[in-house]
Amino acid sequence: MEKMGIHKRDILVDRVEDARDAQAEAQTQFKSALEQFSSVVQVENTDLKAAYEKLNSEYEESEAAAKNVTDRIDKVRTVADALFREWEEELELYESAELKKSSKTQLLKTKEQYNKMLQSMIKAESSMAPVLRTFRDNVLYLKHNLNAQAIGSLRVEFKTLKEEIDKLIAKMNDSIATSNSFISNLEK
Repeated sequence: MEKMGIHKRDILVDRVEDARDAQAEAQTQFKSALEQFSSVVQVENTDLKAAYEKLNSEYEESEAAAKNVTDRIDKVRTVADALFREWEEELELYESAELKKSSKTQLLKTKEQYNKMLQSMIKAESSMAPVLRTFRDNVLYLKHNLNAQAIGSLRVEFKTLKEEIDKLIAKMNDSIATSNSFISNLEK
């Protein structure tokens, strides 16, 4: 994992930044999808086939953004596990009890911060699946009912979807803030 002089700590910072950025991108994508959904349910005389195609495209992009978040979190876990395993192994190499104790304290503190950040990321990630399911249901409903009655039925669902996306965005904002805090603590 450590290549050409790049330390696991630096790799972890890069991966956390990538995961944070993926969450921000997913957040933007979910907002865009919600805007498209809103335009479909708000406009009476819209071209339903074009509306469906645009909404389906937004759904597929949201699904890809969610997968990217999951992949980035997995990469963070991989490098963090390697970093902490190496750190624990290297504790045994210390001759100085004082330095060993200090390093172990720092390890425990860093693990605690990491676990808090990871839980925040996982919480935001797990919130994406219900939003995607609701979104997919509505896209499928529109696909199979390309008529004005479908639009009317979707208006009710829009409110629920909007609430779910608003909650998801709040969780992602919390996760992004936690990631930023973790990164700044590691860079000290």
